[in-house]
Amino acid sequence: MKYAREIKVGLLATVCLFLLFFGFNFLKGVNIFSPTNSYHGTYYHLHGLEEQAAVYIRGHKVGQVDEIHYDYTRDSAFTIDISIRKDIDLPQGTQMALISDGLLGGMAIELQFPDNGQSSIAQSSIEKGSFLPTTYVPGLMESLQGELIAKVSGVVEDVDSLVLDIQGQLAGNHIKSSLANVDRVSNDLTYVSTDLKRLMNNQVPRIVNNADTAVANLNIVVADIKKADIKSTVGRVDKAVDNVNGLITDVRSQEGTLGQLIYNKSLYNHIDATVISADSLLTDLKAHPKRYVHFSVFGKKDK
Repeated sequence: MKYAREIKVGLLATVCLFLLFFGFNFLKGVNIFSPTNSYHGTYYHLHGLEEQAAVYIRGHKVGQVDEIHYDYTRDSAFTIDISIRKDIDLPQGTQMALISDGLLGGMAIELQFPDNGQSSIAQSSIEKGSFLPTTYVPGLMESLQGELIAKVSGVVEDVDSLVLDIQGQLAGNHIKSSLANVDRVSNDLTYVSTDLKRLMNNQVPRIVNNADTAVANLNIVVADIKKADIKSTVGRVDKAVDNVNGLITDVRSQEGTLGQLIYNKSLYNHIDATVISADSLLTDLKAHPKRYVHFSVFGKKDK
């Protein structure tokens, strides 16, 4: 056995190289004994995706990212190659989503099936080695960061506006005027408070005493009213009313002098004629007074 030792050394070296290759791929997450299918996708931004990153389908790891290529001449410069288990067929419409893998910021690929209500078995499969449509799904931290930045930006803008308003107020001496007005109002309130104290100390007790006096006088009047013979007074008033009603009844019955005077037209005519005659007599007396004088001052008879 001239070459037995060399053969043993060669076999040992081959086994070591195989174990090294298997261990290296095992550390990368590649199972060299499991056949795989390759697919590709292009991205404008990888957001930190690295080779050997996991490939998931509904949260289950089915493969990994093999290689990442970069071409400066294209807009979507990054081309990634993934490999998944050979027993998995991807239905038409499957897209390659770049997602966040954990809270530490790692990235992974998730194969998202189309949500059309049909089973993936009933659909035609995508050919191996094809390019899949790609998309990017922001992670939780990135979403919170975006919302936080938007809110902080709004707060900063509000603070900036407030600072500008304060600067405008200071430049226009509005704050000094406002403070002067506040000081003036405070002085007015002090004067009003002094007058109010004076009123409470002087006028209010006097008003209360007058009110007490008025109440006492009112009590006296009420007591006098209680003592008065209201019933007899009301009786006398009723009797007087009855007398007046009797008098009015007599007048309306055209009996008596007053009734005759009111309702007898001939008596009215006689009185009217008498008044007219008296008026004529007075007029003639004024016009011819000598007719009614029989003797002069010296005792001579007038014609």
